[in-house]
Amino acid sequence: MTYVVTDQCTGCRYTECVTVCPVECFHLDDEMTYIDPENCIDCGGCVPACPVGAIQASYLLAPEQQKWIEINRRRAVETPVITSRLAPLPGADERKKALGL
Repeated sequence: MTYVVTDQCTGCRYTECVTVCPVECFHLDDEMTYIDPENCIDCGGCVPACPVGAIQASYLLAPEQQKWIEINRRRAVETPVITSRLAPLPGADERKKALGL
């Protein structure tokens, strides 16, 4: 099992998850974060830290969300590691409200 960042992170990119990760497995681009499945130790600490519920255990993903396993794997290789909290993207609070959170 590994944890996966899903599309709920898109447009928000809150990085509270990064602050609780003991192994620096988060990567980011201009839109969202990703989890490197090779570095993730499956501790799950990031799940409650995400204010938009974007992080899920891979085995709990709905069939239409399974694609995020490969997206995280691929994007983790292509993007830089993030080791400290950044400000969320402009409009993140509005996105959060749109998600009903």
